[in-house]
Amino acid sequence: MPDCRSCGTPLVHTVVDLGHTPLANSYVEPEAAGEPDVRYPLHARVCHRCLLVQVDDVVPPEEIFTDYAYFSSYSDSWVEHARRFAEHARRRLSLGPDSLVVEVASNDGYLLRHFLAAGTRVLGVEPAVNVAKAAESAGVPTEVRFFGEATARDLAHRGMAADLLVGNNVLAHVPDLNDFVRGLRILLKPAGTISMEFPHLLHLIEQVQFDTIYHEHFSYLSLLAVEAAFARHGLRVWEVEELPTHGGSLRILACHAHDPRPDGPGLDRVRAREARAGLGSLDTYAGFADRVAACCQELRGFLDTAAHAGKHVAAYGAAAKGNTLLNCCGIGTDRVGYVVDRSPHKQGRLLPGSRLPICAPERIAETRPDYLLVLPWNLVDEITEQMAEIREWGGRFVVAIPSTRVLS
Repeated sequence: MPDCRSCGTPLVHTVVDLGHTPLANSYVEPEAAGEPDVRYPLHARVCHRCLLVQVDDVVPPEEIFTDYAYFSSYSDSWVEHARRFAEHARRRLSLGPDSLVVEVASNDGYLLRHFLAAGTRVLGVEPAVNVAKAAESAGVPTEVRFFGEATARDLAHRGMAADLLVGNNVLAHVPDLNDFVRGLRILLKPAGTISMEFPHLLHLIEQVQFDTIYHEHFSYLSLLAVEAAFARHGLRVWEVEELPTHGGSLRILACHAHDPRPDGPGLDRVRAREARAGLGSLDTYAGFADRVAACCQELRGFLDTAAHAGKHVAAYGAAAKGNTLLNCCGIGTDRVGYVVDRSPHKQGRLLPGSRLPICAPERIAETRPDYLLVLPWNLVDEITEQMAEIREWGGRFVVAIPSTRVLS
């Protein structure tokens, strides 16, 4: 049995076993279409001691993050989310020209460029060479490396300790959680603030968001589990906010354990909500696998019915969560013709496993599908607005999480 990556306890309790799947962001070049996918076990477990939900550490991070296909700037709503955060953080933390904001997993500079434009010094830390180049081209200074204790010590030694240390949707992506959190403590100034955003486990469980389980998401986080991991390394969570992003997320604010700032009101509110939802009890995680199986059966049934009726189905969004959904449901080009995506870095390639071709959004108007299956359901409002033209020929939008439904 593997051990918990947070507290080291042997993991004996399964949340859901999704079998062997390809890496969710390993998009396939057309010339490799006939080659088999490399598949890895995707097994989510829960630690009975610290209640961290996690998948087995079976893929080296270098295989996932060194050349990365996800560019944050291609989501308008996410860029706007980052702009609002930057504006709020500068006011709340009194960040000025002498302050330094460091973002871990800074992607293409989508967030730091807002601080930079306001005159605050910034530094990105990003392991994906191709994505870091885009950030540098946008004027965002970026260190191309993985973050952990060694990187933090080096940056701190070079005078780059952070007034604000940001990590959006990265805490779930680190295989060595303790090394990462130690790095946060080392790089944070004595009176500095850590801001971490991550999808909230509570919504994953309640809304059957099993498609957010994939190999690059090593951990599935609750406030309960994060507080324990941070406290182990001399950090204290002093406030938490609930966000609508990614189907329901948390933004925690943390500081050094000795920092005198008082706890914010959100902390007790989210603690209580998690307690009511039973996240501290193993019983809550029982039966999740059966709910996943029912969700997959429902989507397959809808697509089979559509095919028998001669209806054409396409998909929107070559997202990692979509790849988990399609592969776990056994869906390929016999049920869904293709997928479209705004990112030119994905267009012209194939989805791993399902082998759906990835096209530009203009393909929708050319083929006029009867149904458009929205794979990144967390962006459904943005996508239905962008693709509203499908209603002109009677096309309709479909989502599959938490259940398959045709949108009105």
